Amino acid sequence: MLLWCPVATDTLFMNSRFASLRQLVLIFTLATLTQAPALAEEGQAGDEGADTAGWTAIVRNSPYWASQGVYRNILTIRRWVLKESGYCSNPDRHILFDMRGQFLGWISDGADRATTQKRLNDTRQSLHTKGLTEEWVAGDAHTKGYPFALACNQPHVNLDLAVARYLGTREQDRVWGAWDDLSFATREQPGSLHGALMYIVQRRSEQNRFALPAVLPRYLAGQILIESGGQARAHSRANAKGILQLSPPALKDCQIKPQNYWHRLAQIDCALRLMHQNARNLQPAFDERFGHLPENKRNELFVLLLIQAYHGGASRVQALLEDETLAKPAEYFAANHERFTAGDIAFGMVFHNLGRDRLGLASLYYVADVQLATEALCKTDTLGSARFCAGK
Repeated sequence: MLLWCPVATDTLFMNSRFASLRQLVLIFTLATLTQAPALAEEGQAGDEGADTAGWTAIVRNSPYWASQGVYRNILTIRRWVLKESGYCSNPDRHILFDMRGQFLGWISDGADRATTQKRLNDTRQSLHTKGLTEEWVAGDAHTKGYPFALACNQPHVNLDLAVARYLGTREQDRVWGAWDDLSFATREQPGSLHGALMYIVQRRSEQNRFALPAVLPRYLAGQILIESGGQARAHSRANAKGILQLSPPALKDCQIKPQNYWHRLAQIDCALRLMHQNARNLQPAFDERFGHLPENKRNELFVLLLIQAYHGGASRVQALLEDETLAKPAEYFAANHERFTAGDIAFGMVFHNLGRDRLGLASLYYVADVQLATEALCKTDTLGSARFCAGK
C-alpha cells in the first residue's frame, strides 16, 4: 500500500559521490491496494509464475504477427483505467480483451468475487459462441481465463493531480535543496520537479557521467507520475521509497544514506544512474538483435525496453534478447520489423513469453501507463511546445 505524506522541501544533506552499482539487478514492484471482494482473480495485474495449460497454451500457440497493433490497443484500455473513462467510466466493471489487446466486451461486477467470476466466464463463452474469439478458457480463483480480463476498479494514480505536482502548480509541491555536487533553486524561490529533473540531466550530461537516449527524461518524468504520483513521501508495501520508488538496496548502492532516502534530487540522480547502468548492460545484446532497425524506431524500442527493465529488472529484459527460448519472439520481430511499430515489438517480446520468467500482464501495463503519463505531460500548456516533448 502506498502511504502518502506531503512534504514541502527537501532536506539539505550533502552526500558523497556515487560508487559503482556492482551489477545490481533491481526489480521494482508495482504496489497494489487491497481489492474489493467483487473483483475476480483476472482483475489483478500480477505476474504468473510458470507455464500451465489453458490461457498460456493460447499464448504459446498464437502467431507472432498477432502482435500487430497490440501496443496502441493496450494503451487504449489502460487509458480507460487511468482516466476513469470509456468503458471504465463506471469503476464496477471488468473489461475483456484478446491476445492483440483488442477490446471485446465488458461486464458489471457482481456482489461478490464468485458472482463476478461466473459473469466473466459466461461472457467468455458467449464471445466464443458469437465468433468474436476463436478460443476461450474459464478462469477461477487461482488461474486467469481467456479472453483476458482487467478490472476497472484498481489502484492507479490521479494523472491530473500528479501532473500538477510535477509542474509545481502548488507551492507545497515545489522543490529546492542540494545533493552531492547539485544545488537546485532556493528556499525563497523553489522550483518544480520538472525543473529539477532537467537541471540534473543537464548537469550530469555536461559532466559526461551518464550516456542515455535524448528522450529518456520524458519517460523518467512519466515514471515519477506513475511510481508515486509525484509525492515525495510515497512508500510502498515492498518498502520502495520516494518519487521514483527506489528500494533500500538501490538507494544504498547509490550511496544515499537513510536520512536522505526521500530526497527528491537524490532520487532523480540515482534513477538516472540506474538507467545508465541498465542501458550499458543491455546495449550490446540490443544492438546485436536490433541494430539494423531505422534509427528512430531503434531508439524508441530501446527506451521502451529500458522502462521495462526499470520495472522488472535488466536481466529479465536481457533474457528476452538473448535466451534461447525467451528470445524467439525478438528474433522474429527483428527479421520482420517493417510490419510492427517499436511499441508492438516491445510488447510482443513480453506477450509471447507471458507466464515465463515471472512475466505477466503487469509488465505491459507498467510501460503503457508510463507512456500515457508522458502523453499527459505533453498535452499541458507548460510542456506541450517544449523541446522536452519533441521528437522520438
